[in-house]
Amino acid sequence: MKTRDRILECALQLFNQQGEPNVSTLEIANELGISPGNLYYHFHGKEPLVLGLFERFEEALMPLLDPPLEVRLDAEDYWLFLHLIVERMAQYRFLFQDLSNLTGRLPKLARGMRSLINALKRTLAALLASLKGQGLIESETQALGQLVEQITLTLMFSLDYQRVLGREGDVGIVVYQVMMLVAPHLQAQARGATEQLAVRYLEG
Repeated sequence: MKTRDRILECALQLFNQQGEPNVSTLEIANELGISPGNLYYHFHGKEPLVLGLFERFEEALMPLLDPPLEVRLDAEDYWLFLHLIVERMAQYRFLFQDLSNLTGRLPKLARGMRSLINALKRTLAALLASLKGQGLIESETQALGQLVEQITLTLMFSLDYQRVLGREGDVGIVVYQVMMLVAPHLQAQARGATEQLAVRYLEG
């Protein structure tokens, strides 16, 4: 593995474990067993490191934000898609541990995160519209617009909420929470199946 990639991997691990504000570039260099000068050659401080990790996060997430909407998917495929999104977010959970301060310090990150959130909301809206087109959702469009906001908030902050409560961020809990947000909008048979599957996610 190239030194640049090793630095990013190490930074990601330390940021996730300790929180980005609590980790210095010197600690990253020491953890890797390289000189601070070697790290500085690849990244001139923490800001480029954070932005480099955000670019990786974008690359991992964006393919999931362009699903084949013209293909008729089974209901469980939608939940698998959701699970994959939450997994990607959990892999880069440091980004969401203090999101407002992090984006306040790094304007470029703020612009990228806003763009990503908008893409996520468009995808969620399209998926809900697809479910409605299949007759699986009963709610009106206005209610689904609010549902998109609720799902987005849950995805962005649920892992950190668990951390504040002293728990390890659990992907299954986030998927369960989103499924239970969607369930009341589904027609009866789909709602029952979704609630049963949601409980399986909760049980791990």
